[in-house]
Amino acid sequence: MNDGLDVECHIKGNFRIRGIRSTNPVAVGDFVEVQTLLDGTNWIIEIEERRNYIIRRSTNLSKESHILAANIDQVALIVTVNHPVTSTTFIDRFLATCEAYRVRAILIFNKIDLLTEEELAQLADLRALYESIGYKTLAISAKNLNAEGNTREAINALLAGQTTLLSGNSGVGKSTLLNALFGREMTRTGKISDAHDKGMHTTTFSEMYALNSINGEANKPINPTEGWIIDTPGIKGFGSIDFEKEEVSHYFRDIFAVSRECRFSNCTHTNEPGCAVQEAIIKGSIAISRYESYLSLLGDCTESKYR
Repeated sequence: MNDGLDVECHIKGNFRIRGIRSTNPVAVGDFVEVQTLLDGTNWIIEIEERRNYIIRRSTNLSKESHILAANIDQVALIVTVNHPVTSTTFIDRFLATCEAYRVRAILIFNKIDLLTEEELAQLADLRALYESIGYKTLAISAKNLNAEGNTREAINALLAGQTTLLSGNSGVGKSTLLNALFGREMTRTGKISDAHDKGMHTTTFSEMYALNSINGEANKPINPTEGWIIDTPGIKGFGSIDFEKEEVSHYFRDIFAVSRECRFSNCTHTNEPGCAVQEAIIKGSIAISRYESYLSLLGDCTESKYR
């Protein structure tokens, strides 16, 4: 039901027996069947089939995976050129996972108010790179959202009617953006570590918010057609899971487009003769950073690395 009521539930232990080997067998965004017992306790007894999800390798070595969210329309990946630095490897790994699970991805570059002229030029280059591949990008200052002209309107337009996962490294300003969008404190914000210029966790669990309570309308009845936003704890690394070596290039739009011209259909784009991808890198039509990210994911498939 979409009645806006919170119901505290327990999870049936047999989800483990069914082979669900993730740290969270029930993920935010799931549709579930709940059974209320005579003692008043509520139990999740069934998880409906997911139309999609975003998954990463778990940092808990006893498990295989961690599901960030399920049944989503898009991901808004919040990244920063500095304070803290979001690596292109992290961005590319996240985008590759979105491609693999057929989820639309948007890059939102935050904290532009803190950037030097040199960093603003770097931002422009990054936006040009990802937009040339086909990804939508925005540049914002979440702390000054109202002062950024029509930035708020642009974000609202992206979110309207969609179920959106908000994700990114710790410290990139997800909580600040969420609070600015809703016009009140939805979640705590934290300071950047002075010693390492790294973010510190403030969001400790994932939560889903109805978008029609945006701009301060906290008690408005939920209208699911207006959309949802899912806030998740900041993540440091993004380890892939369930990627086959032969398929990794399919998840890099720019590499896959060129790979059709390779001499061999099973080309890994590493050291084979007649590799069109290698030629494109030399010519500059594929960015070195993208190719290095591709190689790092390729390494995951053979060495079970976590990044």
